[in-house]
Amino acid sequence: MDIRRRPLKSSRTARFSAASGVHSGTKASDALPLPLYLTNAVFFTLFFSVAYFLLHRWRDKILNSTPLHVLTLSELAAVCSLIASFIYLLGFFGIDFVQSFISRNELEASEVRGSIVLREEYPDRADIRCSDFSMDRPAIKPLCSVEDEDIVKSVVSGETPSYSLESKLGDCFKAAQIRREALQRLTSRSLDGLPLEGFDYDSILGQCCEMPVGYVQIPVGIAGPLLLNECEYSVPMATTEGCLVASTNRGCKAIYASGGATCVLLRDGMTRAPVLRFPSSKRAAELKFFLEDPLNFDSLSVVFNKSSRFARLLRIQCAIAGKNLYIRFSCSTGDAMGMNMVSKGVQNVLDFLQNDFPDMDVIGISGNFCSDKKPAAVNWIEGRGKSVVCESVIKGDVVAKVLKTTVPALVELNMLKNLTGSAIAGALGGFNAHAANIVSAVFIATGQDPAQNIESSHCITMMEAVNNGDDLHVSVTMPSIEVGTVGGGTQLASQSACLNLLGVKGASHEAPGANSRLLATIVAGAVLAGELSLMSAIAAGQLVKSHMKYNRSSKDIAKIGS
Repeated sequence: MDIRRRPLKSSRTARFSAASGVHSGTKASDALPLPLYLTNAVFFTLFFSVAYFLLHRWRDKILNSTPLHVLTLSELAAVCSLIASFIYLLGFFGIDFVQSFISRNELEASEVRGSIVLREEYPDRADIRCSDFSMDRPAIKPLCSVEDEDIVKSVVSGETPSYSLESKLGDCFKAAQIRREALQRLTSRSLDGLPLEGFDYDSILGQCCEMPVGYVQIPVGIAGPLLLNECEYSVPMATTEGCLVASTNRGCKAIYASGGATCVLLRDGMTRAPVLRFPSSKRAAELKFFLEDPLNFDSLSVVFNKSSRFARLLRIQCAIAGKNLYIRFSCSTGDAMGMNMVSKGVQNVLDFLQNDFPDMDVIGISGNFCSDKKPAAVNWIEGRGKSVVCESVIKGDVVAKVLKTTVPALVELNMLKNLTGSAIAGALGGFNAHAANIVSAVFIATGQDPAQNIESSHCITMMEAVNNGDDLHVSVTMPSIEVGTVGGGTQLASQSACLNLLGVKGASHEAPGANSRLLATIVAGAVLAGELSLMSAIAAGQLVKSHMKYNRSSKDIAKIGS
């Protein structure tokens, strides 16, 4: 095995650093009150001016036969100034030379001490040297006790399950640190570059992520202000795609300059659809008729609503495939996205139905008729989560000045691209330019489930000329935006801050569900802005040019990573 190409594991890096004693010192110039070049100029001037003054005074004393050791007050001050400036200049020019000489000796000594440590780690390699390893990357914070090292070894050996570290240690950060070190030793791969410190691991325990070893940083940009329903919003967007925030921001500018956008919530209901199997299709049909009978809805609602003070059953829709019955429950869920809430309500109803239909076999609490995290016609037609329509009339001069195109060009492009082109492609809910881009960015920034971008991005974009063809009416209709402002990732500090920026943090105490509904309208408004700007860029032939300008890094990645 060629270990020369392997980076030091963090524990080895820590041991080598401790053994070598290498440290980074601070320069004396860091403590100066003035910039270095000004300080140097002052002392240079002072040194030569005082030296010139004293030479003149001593020449006069020699000509007048005056003893040189007899000093006036000005001469005494000049001598002190000469000494002070000489000490400064000596230090300035001499320290670097002395330090470089000492550093060479320290480096040689550290090479010897570090090689001893490495030979302990690799006893089979007598010729190993410190220079065989790259030391330019920062080491992970070392483990601070022998006990921690023992735990790492037990995880590596399989004696201690990695998933049990939080409960075993009672310290979520320490658990992540030990798990990370064990992973590096098991895989012989470094996790340098993946941050560990600076995150509250207690906040995700039992809620957001299991067995963490760090966290990923995603930049958050702001698009806006978005003028929506006469209110202004600065929309946070977490993305690594260049041009996306800038493009959405341009759309917001066009909407603002045209008087804003209007958004209407059409429906609000999260769904869950269990699949049940019966001995015969007849028995499956009997339950279907029972569930769809309006006379039974109230009793079913009472059973369903016991699951939560916010859950309220709205409707039940059934579908049969042979002797299998799929029941799609839809309910309001307050400010939560509501998947867990509706699932508990469904379980209550199934337990209740088991009394009258003992031959009912519950195959699964979810039978994909919901449908969650998959493109489905039922969501496109019936809706899921929040169903929203958002519109704006963009003035003709704004189209020309801000969007750099024309109304007829946008209308034609929308018809041929978003409508006809998507139909030819057999799109399901994809009659738009890039709704998923904006939905994903806002979802990540605000702590939503990114996987639900699939159905939440169902969108049809419509454009038509109005006001005698002078202005542009643009709208987006999105039947299944699945968002919440409580629970899940919304409680993390960064995501909570983004929700707070929008004014929708947490639950609404005045009107339960108001915050999540408002968030859905903001998502639709941001999609409207993004659609408007991208379509304009395509119509004006600017798409490739803008991406080449703003979405291509000129930095040398190899140098950054080294």
